[in-house]
Amino acid sequence: MAAPTSGGSHGGGGGHDGGGGHDRDGQAEAWGSNAEGQLGIGTVGAAEFRPTAVTVAGPHTVRSVSAGGDHGLALLSNGTVKAWGSNEFGQLGDGTETSRPVPGSVAGLGKVTAVAAGGHFSLALLQDGTLRAWGGNFSGELGDGTTSHRSLPVQVEGLPGRVTAIAAGEGTALALLANGSVMAWGSNTRGQLGQGQADNQPHPVPVAVSLPKRATSIGSGLLHSLAVLSDGSVRGWGANFTGQLGIGNSVSPQPSPVAAVGLTGVRVKSVDGGFGHTLALLTNGGVKAWGSNATGQLGDGTNTVRLVPVDVLGVAGATAIAAGYDGNSADGHSLAIARGDVLAWGANQRGQLGIGGTESINRAEAVTTGLHPTRSISGGSQFSLAS
Repeated sequence: MAAPTSGGSHGGGGGHDGGGGHDRDGQAEAWGSNAEGQLGIGTVGAAEFRPTAVTVAGPHTVRSVSAGGDHGLALLSNGTVKAWGSNEFGQLGDGTETSRPVPGSVAGLGKVTAVAAGGHFSLALLQDGTLRAWGGNFSGELGDGTTSHRSLPVQVEGLPGRVTAIAAGEGTALALLANGSVMAWGSNTRGQLGQGQADNQPHPVPVAVSLPKRATSIGSGLLHSLAVLSDGSVRGWGANFTGQLGIGNSVSPQPSPVAAVGLTGVRVKSVDGGFGHTLALLTNGGVKAWGSNATGQLGDGTNTVRLVPVDVLGVAGATAIAAGYDGNSADGHSLAIARGDVLAWGANQRGQLGIGGTESINRAEAVTTGLHPTRSISGGSQFSLAS
């Protein structure tokens, strides 16, 4: 969830050309719920949703996007960040708590290389390997040693080295360091910090996650955390009540990292999680999925819960994945970039698949966009972003 997943895909985005041949490569598109203005199109409404892709207003030089609970982030090519949608806790980083249905600038940020939107907070990775965070801070997810909400970016403290990747859950943040270690902070109600026990205390200072090998990639679900190790295997920790850790059972919580099973013979490149499900992008361009499947979010042609990884059908040549969610752990939606196209499957009650209509599907279907090519995708709460 919420971590930007970029793909070096080439070729067309399978949609219109933006009219008159106008270059739309640097724009962002959105679809799904717009109850808090999270589509960035200037309108907002509890009953409003868009079942096909619409263009996010404003920025034309978007490098990557990240979708949170009800807000969106866009990293621009000049290293600045735009934000839009819900701002109840300052997650738009503009010094206010006023929600905004069109993108505005996050104050004081430059030289940003990655962004991640959590449930009600935001993260930015800077070129120098340091982190900034803003928004809700109920459990210390801003990592500044406090539990005070921040409407302007603050530095994440206590990281013992240069950060190379970030991920954000509902109230938990993850950082991958250059040496392959993983740090976590924020909420630990389901053991998302990987410290061997779950608790209801805030954790505003990063702690190290004990992993058997160097991590090469990280991801986050709503209440579970994920890492890909240097041997291509997956470790997960936190909530597992719908089998979202892929360990063959639904014993939850799992407050220490455990290995996803059934991945023998393949290597995983990246991971992302929704509420009750997890996606894994393989180095061969295939995608595996596990966990809850009530709305078809595993893409295996069924609506059966899977406690071990299964193949997502009809997805080949994938370069990026993203998992979205809603308020029910049984539901969720999934996205992939494959051969330049956006594919989507799973829950669709608010049009979050972008395929038109509101019918959920359990097999991947192409999304029509105006992106050429699609570089990044992200799934939020009943909405999706792409750039």
